[in-house]
Amino acid sequence: MSNAGAGKEAGPVNGRVFDADLAFLVRWSPPLGLLARAMLAYIFIVEGVGKIGHYADVAGYMTANGIDPRLLPVVILTELGGGLLVLFGFKTRWAAMALCCFCLLTALFFHMGADQTIQFQKNVAMAGGFLTLAVYGPGRWSADVWLKREG
Repeated sequence: MSNAGAGKEAGPVNGRVFDADLAFLVRWSPPLGLLARAMLAYIFIVEGVGKIGHYADVAGYMTANGIDPRLLPVVILTELGGGLLVLFGFKTRWAAMALCCFCLLTALFFHMGADQTIQFQKNVAMAGGFLTLAVYGPGRWSADVWLKREG
């Protein structure tokens, strides 16, 4: 067994041990956290706005999949509202948990068919990203942190 890479572990940073090769992530964590939130939120903001513009079509799609179209305002609020909350880092953990559940429900109700495997997997992966965000929080560049400092 090779010892290549042994001893490359950096000392503790903020109580955590990082691989020295990735120590730059600590320095860049505030803007990278914002970027990660924006990347997670992007699809939900776009889809929420799209559902408003194509309300009747989306309601028909929901009906065809056995979902009551009267839930569409809740879907739009979850996608658009949750996406914006995550983007700005406001009530982030709550929004992330809501979007995690939304992703899992979407996977189960709309992507269980054999021709939907990739869509199912994407929804499960996004749910994992939101669960991680809920556990670790939004990072320093967020409204949640800013409002705590101001309060």
